[in-house]
Amino acid sequence: MTAFSLDPAQTAWCAELRTLAVERLRPLVDKTEPGRVNRPLVSELGRLGLLSRLFTSGALDLCLMRESLAQVCTEAETALALQGLGAHPVHAYGTGAQRDRWLPRVSEGSAVAAFALSEPGAGSDAAALALRADPDGSGGWRLTGQKCWISNAPEADFATVFARTTPDAGARGVTAFLVPADRPGLTGTPLDLLSPHPIGTLDFDAVRVTADDVLGEPDRGFRVAMGTLNLFRPSVGAFAVGMAQAALDATLTHTAQRQAFGGTLSALQTVAHQVAEMALRTEAARLMVYAAAAAYDAGAPDVPQRAAMAKLLATETAQYVVDAAVQLHGARALRRGHLLEHLYREVRAPRIYEGASEVQRAVIAKELYKKPIADAYREVEVP
Repeated sequence: MTAFSLDPAQTAWCAELRTLAVERLRPLVDKTEPGRVNRPLVSELGRLGLLSRLFTSGALDLCLMRESLAQVCTEAETALALQGLGAHPVHAYGTGAQRDRWLPRVSEGSAVAAFALSEPGAGSDAAALALRADPDGSGGWRLTGQKCWISNAPEADFATVFARTTPDAGARGVTAFLVPADRPGLTGTPLDLLSPHPIGTLDFDAVRVTADDVLGEPDRGFRVAMGTLNLFRPSVGAFAVGMAQAALDATLTHTAQRQAFGGTLSALQTVAHQVAEMALRTEAARLMVYAAAAAYDAGAPDVPQRAAMAKLLATETAQYVVDAAVQLHGARALRRGHLLEHLYREVRAPRIYEGASEVQRAVIAKELYKKPIADAYREVEVP
C-alpha cells in the first residue's frame, strides 16, 4: 500500500471478499434467530479461510477484511471480528498448550470466542473492574463476580476474562485468564440490546482457574487488554467505513434515479453537496484507518493515539453518513428490511464498544500530553 491507495492485489482481494460475502455468507444470515451466535456463519468463515487469517495477517489486512465484509454483510463482518477479538489474546499471549488447544478450533469455526472485559460498574473505566480472583490456597484462584455487555456471551466456548488479582491496585492488579465455558460455576444470560451481534452477561460463582489458564503474566493483564484493543480499534473503524460506504453507494444510486421537482434529486445542489460531504468524510475516515493499521504493522510508537483517532473519526463519520443517507431516502429508508434501516440500527453500537468516543478522546489527549512541550511546539527563529 502506498500512502494514499491500495495496490492492485489488495483491491482485487477486497472485491473477492465482497463477492464471497454475497454468495456464501449472506445466505446464512437468517439461519439463526436474532441475538444468538450464528454457528453456520462462523463455520463458513472458517471454511473460506478467513478466520485463520486473523492470526497470520497484519492490522491492515484485518481492516480490509472488515471493511469489505461490512459493505455487503455486517453480520459476517461482526462474526469474524468477534472471533479475532476473543482469541487474539490467546494467539499473542497464550502458552503453547493454550494456542494448540483453541486456535485451530477458532480458525475452523468450531469454537466461538469472547472477550470479557466490561462489567456493570466498569465499562469505560476498564481499570476499575471488580471481578475478584481470590487465591484458593493451591496455586490457583476462584473467580467471583459478573461480566456484562460481553459479545457472544453466554454462548461462547471460551472467554478471555480479566479479573482483579491484587485489590486496590488499579490497572496494575489485573490478570487475564483463558476460561472455557464448561468450568463449574460459570453461567450467563443473553441481553436484549440494540446491537448488531449477540451480547450477554457472564456470572462467576467461585470459578476455579489455575496458573495454566493465565494469559501473559499475573497482574499484567491490562497490558493484554490494551494490546488487543490497539489492534482492533482501527479495525472497528474499518467496520464503520464499510457501513458508511454501503450507505453512500445506496444514496448515489437513489439520488441519481429518484425524480423530484422536475428532475433527479442529484440535480438539486443541496442534495449533490450533501452527497459530496458524505463521500469526503468517508474517504477521510478510510485513510485514517489505513494509516493507523499501517502504523501498527510497522511497530510505530504512537499506535495508541493513532488507533484511538481512527476508531473515533470512523465511527462518528459512519453515524453521520448513515443518518444523512436515511434523510435523503426519506420514509422508505425506515421500512423494515431496507438496507438503511439495517445500517441505522447497527451503526450506533461501534461508537460505544471497545472504548466509547469519549474514551477515545481521553486516550488521544493523554498521548498528546505525554510528548515534551519542546516536541509539540518549537519556536522558529526569524533570521
